[in-house]
Amino acid sequence: MILVLGVAALIWSIGHILRLPMQARWLMLGLLYIAVLGLQLAMPAGTPLREATGGSASMWLSFGGLVGVIWLYREVLSKLRARADETQKNIAQEQSPPPSAGMSEVELERYARHIVMREVGGPGQMRLRGAKVLVVGAGGLGAPALMYLAGAGVGTIGVIDDDIVSLSNLQRQIIHTDDRSDMPKVFSAETAMKALNPHVNVRPYQRRLTADIAEDLFADYDLILDGSDSFATRQMVNTAAVATGTPLVAGAISQWEGQVTVYDPAGGAPCLACIFPQPPAAGQAPSCAEAGVIGALPGVVGSMMALEAIKEITGAGETLRGKMLIYDGLYAETRSISIKRRADCTCCGNI
Repeated sequence: MILVLGVAALIWSIGHILRLPMQARWLMLGLLYIAVLGLQLAMPAGTPLREATGGSASMWLSFGGLVGVIWLYREVLSKLRARADETQKNIAQEQSPPPSAGMSEVELERYARHIVMREVGGPGQMRLRGAKVLVVGAGGLGAPALMYLAGAGVGTIGVIDDDIVSLSNLQRQIIHTDDRSDMPKVFSAETAMKALNPHVNVRPYQRRLTADIAEDLFADYDLILDGSDSFATRQMVNTAAVATGTPLVAGAISQWEGQVTVYDPAGGAPCLACIFPQPPAAGQAPSCAEAGVIGALPGVVGSMMALEAIKEITGAGETLRGKMLIYDGLYAETRSISIKRRADCTCCGNI
């Protein structure tokens, strides 16, 4: 028995050294087994060679039967697993369209890092492709938000702003460049977004957002991002979003601190008026022009707004509905607070 095992080990080692395929090594061991079994059956009992190779044919027959049962079990198990995997794959294909549906090869490569993610995948990327998002303001918050929305492949991106690019913007509004000074911000933003991703449709509105146009404009979009820097504008945006039932991703910044939330009374979350029913007193909420703002802060908060928009569109994860995320850049701290609707809210209380 020991002699046979030694020969088997020698055959396996030689096969490994010569880098023979596994199938060839198992074939040689099979031939060895047949040879040993033949000796046991052909030679008389007590013969030295028969004794050296086990001394009994029944032992080798039992051994061969055991190996055969193990091999058969592995083959059956492997086929069952392959059939289960194929069934699961077919079900997944039936439940969701292939990632390539409606997308060109260029788009598939562009959005590959989204498509491979379980939470986004092909269906999520197609939802981004079909979404329409309006960004109010092409300034500090709007700049990074617009760039990341364009990069993510949001199909239609509207941007409304009546301002022009000035040198004082360039410290933080990275969507604009020095050679586009004095250009309307919406057209400067359009240039940057189309340069980043020519597959998106950009709608620039070079005008101030006013109450008489807000509702009609918002009704044409799935989601609103508010990057304005005055409380009066935020109130107007909130009122129009509540009236049209459009979710609103709102951001605000000042000096070193910023905040982000999702206002959506139609989805059970509060609106701006639930949290801030009265305008702040004079001097309590100064604009960036008055109080200043550290250049990188709008990038942080604006990127968070874009991320909330992407989650809102794709259905990935959990958005900031019912929560407000506050970021303190000076001390590198973040905190999240719960916010709730007010039944007596003058803006959304009747929803």
